[in-house]
Amino acid sequence: MTQRKPLNSVLIKPAGADCNMTCDYCFYLDKGELYPKRKVHRMSVQVLEELVRQVIQNGERMVSFNWQGGEPTLMGLDFYKQALAFEEQYGVPGQAVGNGFQTNGILINKEWCEFLKEYSFLVGLSLDGPQHVHDRYRQDRAGRPTWERVMKAAELMGRYHVAYNILAVVNDYSAEFAKETYSFLTQHAFPTGHQEKFLQFIPIVETDPATGEAASFSVSGEAFGKFLCEIFDCWLADFRDGWPTVSVRFFDTIFHSYLGLEAPECTSMSECGCYVVVEHSGDVYSCDFFVEPRWKLGNLMQSNLVELLNSPRQHEFGRMKATLPEPCRNCRWLEFCRGGCTKDRVRDPADNGLCHFCKSYKMFLEYADEHFRRLAEKWRRSQ
Repeated sequence: MTQRKPLNSVLIKPAGADCNMTCDYCFYLDKGELYPKRKVHRMSVQVLEELVRQVIQNGERMVSFNWQGGEPTLMGLDFYKQALAFEEQYGVPGQAVGNGFQTNGILINKEWCEFLKEYSFLVGLSLDGPQHVHDRYRQDRAGRPTWERVMKAAELMGRYHVAYNILAVVNDYSAEFAKETYSFLTQHAFPTGHQEKFLQFIPIVETDPATGEAASFSVSGEAFGKFLCEIFDCWLADFRDGWPTVSVRFFDTIFHSYLGLEAPECTSMSECGCYVVVEHSGDVYSCDFFVEPRWKLGNLMQSNLVELLNSPRQHEFGRMKATLPEPCRNCRWLEFCRGGCTKDRVRDPADNGLCHFCKSYKMFLEYADEHFRRLAEKWRRSQ
């Protein structure tokens, strides 16, 4: 019998795939083609209210709304003020409600910062690294570079004490500059003296529709493995009194596994399907990497999110990750990577069903294993 999954987190695309940037490697821009009747995609107040009501009233003691895109700031501040009003209206005594917000930073200004700070939004700011790295693939719709505007957003959020993390995509170009990128992000992407620095490095592999092969901007398994090892050396160099001073999400996830704890990141879980994605229309999908007709679960205006999360289709989606190729089943590192993200097994035909970053994870885990084992033992003694 399949265990029933709790509704504690939803990923929301209030502006659909609409964005004020046209990053070369973006996997989501073409999702607007699913909704051809409108050129502009915006979530209505009716859909927003039903979304909030269902999550609040059917969720666990702690629930989180994760506002992403496209670009969520295109909805304007009034939309999120209305979302908070609905959260308060439908709030359940003793329940904790969190809001996450992922942005490219282009529209972030004083008013946004005041709002994000006042209501304790946790922001993920997309910044790939120093200027030459970031501007390689991240342009606005006029083809202009965006690094200076994103850095201004980081400076503003730091000034207003907004809690934010840095999300950096690792592509074919940026993989060559691991140490420079780490140094830049830790020294210049946060306010001077800022103690809590959180970094997430996201390797990119997408399919080129013209060739059916991995797109040219994709990072190879070997290049990303080398990148991880170099970042790991930088991370270790920043230890103080034997403990890390910088949080790198992938390292945090791996460390959980060394402690025998469940990985906090879905890519390292044994199955997918622990959350759902809500599009601007109210359509619900299995995952933001699989917003496509096959994995449409329903629409929240006609269905219950908890039931969609526990539907046969969503269970089928989750089992795809658990269905591992033979090399994975016999790999010594399986407990740490769990075969990688499902989408990374299908983007490059040359991978033959293996995770595109299989070589990366093997390279990194062989390099870092001893360090993690020592750190895990130290942590256990400290407890």
